[in-house]
Amino acid sequence: MTALGLALTVSVLLSVLALVEGLRATFRASGDPLNVLVLRSGAPTELMSSLPRVSYNALKYKPGIARSPSGEPMASLEVVTVISVENPEHPGGTTVNFRGVTPVGIQMRRSIAIHTGRWFRPGYREVVVGRSIAARYPEAGLGGQFHFGRGPWTVVGVMDAGNSSIDSEIFCDLNQLASDDTREDVLSSVLLRASDPVAKAALIRNLSEDRQLGVDALAETEYYDRQTTSSAPVLFVGIFVALIMAIGSSFAAMNTMYAAVARRSKEIGTLRVLGFSRGAILASFLVESLVLAALGGVIGCILVLPLNNIPSGIGSFTTFSETTFRFRVSPAIMESGIAFALVMGVCGGLLPASNAARKEILDALRAV
Repeated sequence: MTALGLALTVSVLLSVLALVEGLRATFRASGDPLNVLVLRSGAPTELMSSLPRVSYNALKYKPGIARSPSGEPMASLEVVTVISVENPEHPGGTTVNFRGVTPVGIQMRRSIAIHTGRWFRPGYREVVVGRSIAARYPEAGLGGQFHFGRGPWTVVGVMDAGNSSIDSEIFCDLNQLASDDTREDVLSSVLLRASDPVAKAALIRNLSEDRQLGVDALAETEYYDRQTTSSAPVLFVGIFVALIMAIGSSFAAMNTMYAAVARRSKEIGTLRVLGFSRGAILASFLVESLVLAALGGVIGCILVLPLNNIPSGIGSFTTFSETTFRFRVSPAIMESGIAFALVMGVCGGLLPASNAARKEILDALRAV
C-alpha cells in the first residue's frame, strides 16, 4: 500500500512533466534556424501585431536576406487571425490559428509537406489544414468547409509539419484572407530567411535598431520557445498537487517503517550484540525505505507509460488559440520520477531508521 501511494504520487508528477515536455517538443520542432520573424514593436505575438504593408518594401531589401532561385528576396507577408472550430470534445468550439501566407512563405517552411490533397490556389477560398487539426476536428477533413468572413472556405489539403505547432494551424491565401478580414493594408508579421547564421544575427540587429520601421525582429525558433509559457500554469498546479501528495506519501512510508522497527526490536538488539554499529542499523532501515520508494517509483513510471504519444491540446492566453501536442514520457522524465520517489523514501525513512539506531541493546532485547 505504501509503494502504491508513492507510485500514485509519482504518476501525477510524471503526467504533468510529460505534458510540458510534449508541448516543448512541439514548439522546438517549430521554426527554421535561419528564419527571422518581424512584428510590430512591442507586440508579443503575431495575433497582436499590425504592420503596414508599406513597411514590407523597406524590409525585403535589407542586407542579409536570402534570395530565391529567381533572384527575389525570401520574405513572406503573413496575416494571422483565429477562428472557432467545433469538435466532439468542445461542441461550443475552440479557437485555432488561421494563417494567410504567400507561396514563398510555404517554401520557407522546409519542414512542411502535403500529406493528402493539394495546396490551395491563390485567389480561391481554399485552405490546407495541419494533420492535428484534421485528426481532432471532423469538419476539417478533405472537402470539409470552414465559415469565416464573407463565406465558406473549402479544405483541399492536409499538411504534415513534423509534429510542430504548424500542425495546429490552417493555411490559406494571404490576399483572400486579408480581404475577408478587411486587413488589405495591414499585416500581422513578415517572415524573412537569412542567408546564413552570421547574416541572421546582423539582420535582427539591423531591423531592431531601425527606429523608422518601428519593428521587433527575433529568430523564429526563439518566438516559438516563448510560447511554452502556456504550460506554466499547468506545471505549477501539477507540481503543487504532487508536493501535497508527496507529504502524505512520506508520512505513509514513515508509518510503514516505524511499524517495521517495532516488529524487529529483538532483531535490532541481536544485531547490536553481534557487533553491528548504530550507523549500520540506521543504514539498513534507510536502505529498506529507499527500496520501497524505488519500487513505488518504478510502478509510477509504469502507470504513466500509456500516456506516451497520446494527443491532446492546450489553449494559450498569449495566442488565444489551441495548440495540439503529444504527451512525451521520456527516459529523463522517468529518471526524475524515480529520483522524486527516492526523496520521499528518505523523508519517510530517516526518522524511523534513526529511532532504530538509537535503541539500547537491553531495551531492544526485552521488547515483546
